[in-house]
Amino acid sequence: MPQANFETMSAAAAQALDLCRALISRPSVTPADAGALDVAQKALADAGFETHRVVFSEPGWPDTDNLYARIGASAPCLVFAGHTDVVPPGDAAKWRFDPFSGEIADDMVWGRGAADMKGAVAAAIAASVDHVKRQGMATGSIAFLLTGDEEGPAVNGTTKLLRWASERGERFDHCLLGEPTNPEALGDMIKIGRRGSLTGRLTVRGKQGHVGYPALADNPAHHIVRLLAALRAEPLDSGTSHFDASNLEVVTIDIGNPAANVIPGEARATFNIRFNDLWTPETLAAEIQRRATVAGEAASYEIVFDPTNAIAFLTEPGLFVDLVAGAVEARTGRRPALSTTGGTSDARFIKDHCPVVEFGLVGKTMHAVDERIAISDLAALTDIYVHVLAAYFDRGGEAWRG
Repeated sequence: MPQANFETMSAAAAQALDLCRALISRPSVTPADAGALDVAQKALADAGFETHRVVFSEPGWPDTDNLYARIGASAPCLVFAGHTDVVPPGDAAKWRFDPFSGEIADDMVWGRGAADMKGAVAAAIAASVDHVKRQGMATGSIAFLLTGDEEGPAVNGTTKLLRWASERGERFDHCLLGEPTNPEALGDMIKIGRRGSLTGRLTVRGKQGHVGYPALADNPAHHIVRLLAALRAEPLDSGTSHFDASNLEVVTIDIGNPAANVIPGEARATFNIRFNDLWTPETLAAEIQRRATVAGEAASYEIVFDPTNAIAFLTEPGLFVDLVAGAVEARTGRRPALSTTGGTSDARFIKDHCPVVEFGLVGKTMHAVDERIAISDLAALTDIYVHVLAAYFDRGGEAWRG
């Protein structure tokens, strides 16, 4: 791993390092902000961005603080998106350093959120501040959508912030989201889409009875095993040009029967399907119900699908994807793979407003004990974002509208 050379680090990269450590030092475990958005807001406001803090509420969910910032009033508008909330650190005693210290050791920055995704937020802010200082914003605009709700229920975060911005008349041409997209090394991968996610909950009702008298009972455990096997018996599809095959995974089977001599009266299971662009949640749910109907004639069962699901989407390769990939290759020497793998992200909301691609840091330690990033990677990511901004606005508004 290349060692960090602080003397040769660009001014933008040095600012990114300071911002990253400051962000990590705020224990912003969802839904708490703990001052993380204050750090981002001050850095952007000091550079001339107009900033807005927006708190969203909804009964049954925690209130969430969000930040919107923009500089420039004309098109094209490139928006950076991200989140400053983090998952809990777990047992802090198991960490090498305090998880909210932002400690520097072994040429790395340590702490919860370093990879996912305070490092990328810091890099995007520092790159944007650098661009404004060097180029100004005579034409075009840079915006930020930062939420504190991505690692949680995603109810009072990006989706509502986008709606709020749209109602104000804000329009975005392209978005760069800084989720940790690289599996092993910076430059490995850009995400140009995401699979959809559909969760189903299967309940099978039988008849409780004594195991010695099975004719007097109806065992739901046997039915649920047969039903789940039928749901997985045939592949859902074989994939598409940009997506892997859809897959159904059973994540729980729950009966809760402590007695070895009792046939249970009910069995439950939960499954999740990550699906490609051949399906919608509606068509996929219909296919699952069809398979269950064929296999479950003798059972009393129901399948309920969660109402909050993600739809598969793709940002078609073209000028913007090429621009980001070119910036990555110029800095790292690697031509990144264009991928749609992984879980869901807030890109699923942003894609309804503008084309979105994702490129951030290496994700090997995200959500783990001793989460950390290489300082050299943070510096390189900042430089990549600087390159993206320069190339994006060099093209001019007409090129992007065309």
